[in-house]
Amino acid sequence: MTIKKFLKSLNSHQESYINLDLPNPKNGEYMLAVYHMIPTKELNFLQVATEVAAESSTGTNFAVQTETPFSKTLNAIVYKIDLKKNLIWIAFPWRLFDRGGNIQNILTYIVGNVLGMKQVSALKLLDVWFPPAMLEQYDGPNYTLDDLRKYLNIYNRPILGTIVKPKMGLTSAEYAEVAYDFWVGGGDFVKNDEPQANQDFCPYDKMVKHVKEAMDKAVKKTGKKKIHSFNVSASDFDTMIERCEMIRNEGFESGSYAFLIDGITAGWMAVQTLRRKYPDVFIHFHRAAHGAFTRPENPIGFTVLVLSKFARLAGASGIHTGTAGVGKMKGDPKEDITSANNILKLLAKGHFFEQSWATAPENDKDILKLVHEDSAHHVILEDDSWRGMKKCCPIISGGLNPTLLKPFIDIMGGVDFITTMGAGCHAHPRGTQAGAKALIQSCEAYVKKIDIKKYSKTHKELAEAISFFKKK
Repeated sequence: MTIKKFLKSLNSHQESYINLDLPNPKNGEYMLAVYHMIPTKELNFLQVATEVAAESSTGTNFAVQTETPFSKTLNAIVYKIDLKKNLIWIAFPWRLFDRGGNIQNILTYIVGNVLGMKQVSALKLLDVWFPPAMLEQYDGPNYTLDDLRKYLNIYNRPILGTIVKPKMGLTSAEYAEVAYDFWVGGGDFVKNDEPQANQDFCPYDKMVKHVKEAMDKAVKKTGKKKIHSFNVSASDFDTMIERCEMIRNEGFESGSYAFLIDGITAGWMAVQTLRRKYPDVFIHFHRAAHGAFTRPENPIGFTVLVLSKFARLAGASGIHTGTAGVGKMKGDPKEDITSANNILKLLAKGHFFEQSWATAPENDKDILKLVHEDSAHHVILEDDSWRGMKKCCPIISGGLNPTLLKPFIDIMGGVDFITTMGAGCHAHPRGTQAGAKALIQSCEAYVKKIDIKKYSKTHKELAEAISFFKKK
């Protein structure tokens, strides 16, 4: 069928959710979205597209007598389609959304009930675009990668971290011992794994206390600052805040701790609560369960790019963005690196939209200067935060080891990320401390532009790591 025939098949209810001649969708009135959609045989492509727009905004499957002239102005509009690629573009009047900068409210519209519609066999949100006037309503990050770098005094390399392994089963003291060994080996950043909580074998309060003692001892021994990211995800608001306050009251130096939240399983409300209550803390978004929505073979859901953009909008300081196929997790450079760039940069190309995170006019000379400085990796938005939304840091984990650091940096095209290698450090034949040294040596080789095999000839921990991981 041609588009003209499709249009003629629409009823009056469906017609109110489509305008293929919508003038200037980027006029600031709309949040734009692109979906991949395959209809079932019940309705044709355009009919289903309009039903998706209705269900994801003001409507239902029938016109209702309670509509008003004003309510109709809030209809989502299908403004472009690609029949060959099964793509639909929808413009959402962003006045639909909660004025309080509420991320879960947006997602309830655009990937809520609409994903359960029986008229679709595939519906995946591929990309979104936020207008400047909408960005103004949302928190965005406050404590950023730049603040971490300043605290650690590290500027020319990635921040090198680990996840304590085994994932579960260590006592509080055993956990702190692993963290200490990594820090003394030269590492910067240690994180709880995503299921860390208040288990009977590792009481949360003791874990916090022992980590503080281990950090103090490691800082004294190495003369360098260290950071620990604590998982504060909990069963309820009060317990989450209690854990945050427990960490602050333990006497950690400002900058030496982060709050990790399991953003999808704990929820966007938890993410935004932490951002608003603790603006001076790095908010670490772990994306456990994201694969249910983002895996490319899953026809229903949303992409890593969409998840990452909303994490920045919510105010996460950093979010896991994947290893671009270099590590053990599903992913590829097009998806993972595009996602990383879209949360790092002031202006970046997504799958369909070029997103500017500027809140001042994009053609303003100061904004153009900031975009140029951003591409040159200068710190921006430090003393002019009204001009745009601050960066969100890509966090890279899942199957990396010292031999894969440079390959990932090459694919990433830069060093603005945190890497958290778990088994990549702890599986080293001589343990965690040697594993941390191997990681540091691998990074030194990168900075000095020396091949790691050549560098390993005078650095035994790296040589052992190369030999071990090559066999595995």
